[in-house]
Formats: sequence, C-alpha cells, structure tokens
Amino acid sequence: MTTASEIASRSPIPLIDLAPLRNGLPGAREIAPALRHALEQVGFLMIVNHGVPQGLIDQTFAQAKRFHAQDMAAKQAVMMNAHNNGYMAMARYNVRTSRVSEDALPDMNESFFIKRERPMNDPLALAGRRFAGRNEWPGDLPGFREALLDYTEAVDALGRRLLPAVALALDAPADTFDAAFAESQFSLRLSHYPNVDRGERQFGFSPHTDANFMTFLAQSGVPGLQIKMEAGENSGEWLDVPYVPGSFVVNTGDMLHRWTNGRFKSTPHRVIPPVGQARYAIPYFMGPHMDTVIACLPGCSDSQIPALYPPITYDDYINWWYDANYNTATQADLRADA
Repeated sequence: MTTASEIASRSPIPLIDLAPLRNGLPGAREIAPALRHALEQVGFLMIVNHGVPQGLIDQTFAQAKRFHAQDMAAKQAVMMNAHNNGYMAMARYNVRTSRVSEDALPDMNESFFIKRERPMNDPLALAGRRFAGRNEWPGDLPGFREALLDYTEAVDALGRRLLPAVALALDAPADTFDAAFAESQFSLRLSHYPNVDRGERQFGFSPHTDANFMTFLAQSGVPGLQIKMEAGENSGEWLDVPYVPGSFVVNTGDMLHRWTNGRFKSTPHRVIPPVGQARYAIPYFMGPHMDTVIACLPGCSDSQIPALYPPITYDDYINWWYDANYNTATQADLRADA
C-alpha cells in the first residue's frame, strides 16, 4: 500500500504532519521550518493529522452533492445576494483580476457560498456592513445549514491552530495573527464541476490566485487541481496536485502574500474539467476580521526590499475584489422573481 509520504515524495508540494500542534507552542515551533519552506518556495502544501474528523469532511461533500442535485428552481431560490452568499450558476464567472488571469471562457462550475453566520445583534450586521449579512439557506434540505456550520467551525479552528506556526515561520512572535483572526472573515464554497469537453480556453476554474489569507481544501480523490510552479526545475509548468487520502491542500492567498511583502507566495492554480465523472470541492477561504489593516509586517522589508504594497483594510480589498470578479448583477436574469 502506498503511503502518504511516498505519494508526496513524487511531488514538489510538501507534506506536513500537524500532529505536533497538539503540543501547543512547542509543536508550532517544530513545524515552523517546514512551513516556512513550503510557503516561501511553493505556496502550497498538504497537511495530515489536521484534527478535522473525516466523517465531518465526508458529510460536507455529501451536502455539496445534495445541494447541486436539486432542480434549477430550488437553486435559483437562493441566488447569490449582495453579500455574495448563495448560489452562483454555471458558467457565469471567472476571476479577472489575478496577475495570471487568462482570456478564458467562463468557468464550468456552479457553486454555493456561505460566510460567517451572524446573529441579528452582531455589530457588523447592525451596521449594515457588506459581507456581514445573511446567508441564503435552502428551504427543502433539512440538516444542510447545521452540517455546513459544523464544518466551518472545525476548519476555522484548524486555521487558528496553524497561525502561531505561520507567525514563527516569519520569525515573528507566535501571537502575531491572533487578534486579526479572533473573528475570521471566511467563505465556504460548495462547487460542482461537471464532466465537460476540455478545450484550450475551457476550464473548470481558470488560472488564478486566491484573494484571501489561506485556503483549506479537503481532498476528494477526483483529480483536476493543478498549480503553476514559479521557481525551481518545474518553473512554468502546470503540475497535478497529488491525492493524499485524509489530507487538506493548503495554499497562501494574496492577503498573506501582501502582508509578508511577497515573502510567502500566492501561487497560481487552476481546475481542469473532470473526465468521466463530476468533481465536487469544498474550499474554505480564511481571511482576517474585515477591519484588519494589511500592512507590511515587521521584518518583511528592509533597505534592499522596501514595502511593495500600501496598507489596506481587508474590507476595502474584498469589496474591490468581489465587485471585479463576482458581481451579482451578472446573473440577475436567472433570479426566480426576474
């Protein structure tokens, strides 16, 4: 039987065992060097012993299939709202603002999005802040809401467990990111990639970089995800992400890239349409509190490498990014009440 280590040994994407994190700060110090190498050299890694129960992962994949198996009228009843929560129809979008965006056809996937579930008296919700508004929950899928919230809580906890190691990988204090992620701004996406003909400009998800801090993708075993190496012997090549059972694929997004003044990569990736079967994905996009100011961290610039980006709040950044890439007006004609 092929082991996870043997699978990973055939790929430049590092595999990191998070078991040491059970020991708290000493464990974070133990994995920090491997994490530093992964984020500086590749921008992607695979993690095992991450603490998210496999049953919860399997349940979330099942909910993704359950949602997308509904008829179109049911999905149109929860169309994406002004907070970019809800249903995004097939072939309506692709990321246009990434440095690696291509002249591609609209992406062949359909998706359902949620963000943090907030009570009515939540300060951001009361203030009418965009992306702090309601999620769109389907009315005929009992248990769907509860299952997704259980999953986001588990993956958010995983991300926060990893934060001290990310900080230590930068030779920064272990609590560097704690305040920013005391209440993360996340998005969970349930994606369905159908089996379609592959063309030169047709992707399941066209080449892009993620806009957030870090992305956590539970692996499904159905191939399609590829990354573009930007250095080393495979520079310029698109490489398949290997399947390691029970693992998450983790990658750095543009926010962590910007926060570290480019020290940690935000690596281009894409999804090739699946062959012979559908592919489902449940990426969790983790970002800091919306009011967090993203400015070059101490130690990430000097007289030789000045700060490359001006400070910006995460709120300002994601408002710009969503409007440029996922403007809800693009699918106004599909709304059930149109």
